[in-house]
Amino acid sequence: VQMGMESLVIEELKTIPTAFGELDVIKVVQTLPGVKTMGEASSGFNVRGGSTDQNLILWNEGIIYNPTHLFGFFSAFNGSIVKDMELYKGSIPAKYGGRISSVLDINSRRGNKEKYQGEVSLGLLTSSLALEGPIKKGKTSLLLAGRTTYSDWILNMLPENSGYKNGKAGFYDANLLLSHQFSPKNNLYISGYYSHDQFNFLENEKYEYSNANASLQWVHLFNDNFRMVTTSGYDHYDYTTKNWQNDYDAFQMEYDINQYYLKMDFNHSQLQKHRIDWGLNALVYDINPGNVKPYGTGSFYVPRTLQKEKALEAALYLNEEWEITPQLTASIGARYSFFNAFGNRVINTYKEGELPNTLNVTGTESKDGNLKTYHGPEFRLGLRYAFTDDFSVKAGFNTMRQYIHKVSNTMVMSPTDTWKLSDMFIKPQTGMQYSLGFYKNLMDDQLEASIEGYYKTMDNYLDYRSGAQLLMNDHLETEVLPTEGRAYGVEFMLKRPKGKFNGWLSYTYSRTELQQNDPRIAKPVNKGEWYPAEYDKPHDIKLVGNY
Repeated sequence: VQMGMESLVIEELKTIPTAFGELDVIKVVQTLPGVKTMGEASSGFNVRGGSTDQNLILWNEGIIYNPTHLFGFFSAFNGSIVKDMELYKGSIPAKYGGRISSVLDINSRRGNKEKYQGEVSLGLLTSSLALEGPIKKGKTSLLLAGRTTYSDWILNMLPENSGYKNGKAGFYDANLLLSHQFSPKNNLYISGYYSHDQFNFLENEKYEYSNANASLQWVHLFNDNFRMVTTSGYDHYDYTTKNWQNDYDAFQMEYDINQYYLKMDFNHSQLQKHRIDWGLNALVYDINPGNVKPYGTGSFYVPRTLQKEKALEAALYLNEEWEITPQLTASIGARYSFFNAFGNRVINTYKEGELPNTLNVTGTESKDGNLKTYHGPEFRLGLRYAFTDDFSVKAGFNTMRQYIHKVSNTMVMSPTDTWKLSDMFIKPQTGMQYSLGFYKNLMDDQLEASIEGYYKTMDNYLDYRSGAQLLMNDHLETEVLPTEGRAYGVEFMLKRPKGKFNGWLSYTYSRTELQQNDPRIAKPVNKGEWYPAEYDKPHDIKLVGNY
């Protein structure tokens, strides 16, 4: 029933050509139809007209905010321990929420419970090590993996006038996975991940950023047809900028996100021709929007700290897959999400006209903890009709809500991107997508052909007024403009999944357009008419081949 989904296991991932000999999950995603980038080595990706912050990226259930190393040349995931990945770009299952364009769900291997084994990889830019084996044979296993780089020699080969010849850049990441089987019906999994990047192109300026998450997962089988998965965890992202061009005003700027989550998912397939999934999840945000302090003993830089942002996001969902007839199958789901922003911001009263180039509203920020509550339903619908064993038609519809926004002055993902929670002035982003697809297997299932078309709308997308000040801004709502978006396209794909020669050829035609049509915006872009988004790229041809 699922459409607009691409699923790859490690055997398929390893056959895809890679740069510098490094298996890169993000680069694999960028070769799929409907996924576009702003350049060959750019970080982040756009799915069916969505911006880079509208993609939910999960690593063992934890959220990753910056999924790349070394300016986008490498992904933040160690390819030697990746088990599989699924990209949902159309009908997103009801269990997922929080982003309006796509979900990229990546899972690692659990570790071998029967024997010890390892893998060492030495490359021109990176090296990695993975070790796994049983702590208690047949019951408990441990997997450890690490990766690092030594890429400065490439920067040193750049021309003198490039400005980067004396630069330095590096990263490392580490993974720990522990699994234990208490009984045939109870399994426990512990996962830990940490990555760190740092680089500088000038002798008196340095950038650093880190991802981290940890999770505890319990899988319980009530019977062969009824399963429960409970996951709790912690996610973290931070970056630091240091500048000491002058001793007297040298500074260090810091930003970080901390979040805690709990998920409970149930799967029931005991009823004939019915599969039911339901569950609940909660996510607590704790964001430090930024603080600046002196760097070094001789600096007189005035320290400054923005008020923290805190919020609770929770959701309930229910989805049923129903085989109505042998030919017709339906998937019907609903998700209801809640978002409650907390904080102790100082009272600030805005009078009409005081918010430059944005909405002219009158409002007061509350001094007590409860700033604003948003909630609303999200719907999922999928239909599949199989005319024959090798030809089917699918249709899908879904609505999504997103309560966190990336604030950036670049089209790609940047180490200095910040994230802003919805509040009294900045509303959640909402999206709606319609899709239709035709699928046909050819030559005794040696070839898979598909055509998918979609139309998507986006509301409350954030664009910026001219000359917007995004970093260390107490009132970011005065710099952003509420914008509507629409995207539409058609994707053609011909795939040969097996054989000595395998791969795929795809062509995508798509458009992404934005509009600022609110009459209260003083000077809307393009006089309030539709204009192409910065990442609008109408024609996209991709060929992936392996012999």
